[in-house]
Amino acid sequence: MAFLLRKPILALSGSDTVRSVITTLPPTRAVVDRFVAGEHTVDVIDAVVRLREQGLQVTLDHLGEYTEEKAQADATVAAYLELIDALVVANVAAGTELSVKLSAVGQSLRDGGHDYALASARTIADAAYAVGARLNLDMEDHTTVDSTLAILADLRRSHPDVAVAVQAMLFRSEDDLKTLAGPGSRVRLVKGAYDEPAEVAHKDPAEVDLAYVRGMKILMAGEGYPMIASHDPRMVAIAAQLAEDASRAPDTWEHQMLYGIRADEQHRLAALGRTVRVYVPYGTDWYGYFTRRLAERPANLLFFLRAMVSRN
Repeated sequence: MAFLLRKPILALSGSDTVRSVITTLPPTRAVVDRFVAGEHTVDVIDAVVRLREQGLQVTLDHLGEYTEEKAQADATVAAYLELIDALVVANVAAGTELSVKLSAVGQSLRDGGHDYALASARTIADAAYAVGARLNLDMEDHTTVDSTLAILADLRRSHPDVAVAVQAMLFRSEDDLKTLAGPGSRVRLVKGAYDEPAEVAHKDPAEVDLAYVRGMKILMAGEGYPMIASHDPRMVAIAAQLAEDASRAPDTWEHQMLYGIRADEQHRLAALGRTVRVYVPYGTDWYGYFTRRLAERPANLLFFLRAMVSRN
């Protein structure tokens, strides 16, 4: 059922008409609040303080993607700089990560997008590293992978542990992971949340799972810092076993989970002494992120529909 629903839900993420309808429905806001920490910097700082008090680490995503205007890209960079200042004031900057979608900071510009995104990401990285925070480059659809990895390589010349997300569903990802599994390299392994064509990605959920396990094996056997981003109980258990087989200490890898999903499991893993990092999105441009969360798990869609019915 989840596989059958995934494609039509992802198609909705690109529909301006559906976006207009859903974002104006009164019940939607209450449901979105489960997955998004809020619209403003003060909201996400409150979430960070609360999660850190619970023994959880965080990575923060200012929502937005596929920006085609320089002014909008610059506004996203400014939002991250404002966030960094707020983290310092709240005394939670050290150890916090910032997750940046390069398409939100210039990569999607028709002219010079790659260089613009590199300059934007470098501005954010310099500010983050200056206060003890870190940077993670989110991975987007397959057309952006080469540009993203090139920007990563450039940023790592001055900040060697800038992290990157890799989507296991892409055929190319195993080779990318082998290249990225070297000393000091931090990699966030995800299954993938984009509607990729069959020519470049696994489409069958079972094949995606197998690819994810192969990816975990590469990272756990490597010399970098694996960040296992999965809520799947099987993947969580396999990750722990692979870490044990590789004689990895608890501080040499981590679990990552999304804000608002399986909070009980996040606390259980943290209580076992494992590092758990929560991916916390915030901002007004939440629609694309929200629809991908619905597509990933049918339980999320059912939660949304039940809330719609109850509010109506």
